[in-house]
Amino acid sequence: MRSTAAPIGGTRAERADRAAGRLPAPGGPAKLDVVVTTVASDSHTWNLVYVQLLLEELGHRVTNLGACVPDDLLIAECLRRRPDLVVVSSLNGHGFTDGLRLIRRLRAERELGAVPAVIGGKLGIAGPAAHDRGDLLRAAGFDLVVDDGAGTAAFRSFVGRLTAGVRP
Repeated sequence: MRSTAAPIGGTRAERADRAAGRLPAPGGPAKLDVVVTTVASDSHTWNLVYVQLLLEELGHRVTNLGACVPDDLLIAECLRRRPDLVVVSSLNGHGFTDGLRLIRRLRAERELGAVPAVIGGKLGIAGPAAHDRGDLLRAAGFDLVVDDGAGTAAFRSFVGRLTAGVRP
């Protein structure tokens, strides 16, 4: 009788994906529970799907809250889910303004004060000349700020250093 189970270490495709760094090694780091969202004023969704797929390829579990998420809804979902990471993506150019308000609300919650948070995308309408917006977003509480066009290397590296289940 022939077994239909995948060989130890997964299928050939899974082993190739692990070797290329697209999937975690078996028995490797625990999967993160990640909440992906955008700011209340942003109706774009393709960026959220991209971030979700990227995180899932890295082996993490993702809850995608969708577009135009009110701050109160994000806070309530994070209190309910207790994620290991919150990722905010914005394309409408208001990520800086809305992101500052959002991270202050997130950090004001005792249970969420130390949850790693990332914001990225088109964060302002002033273009790349507004260099201080990343510093201001980090000072307000974001752990990583990825401005439009920066690629995914810093984000992948940051996510790779996180440990699942480490909460205050």
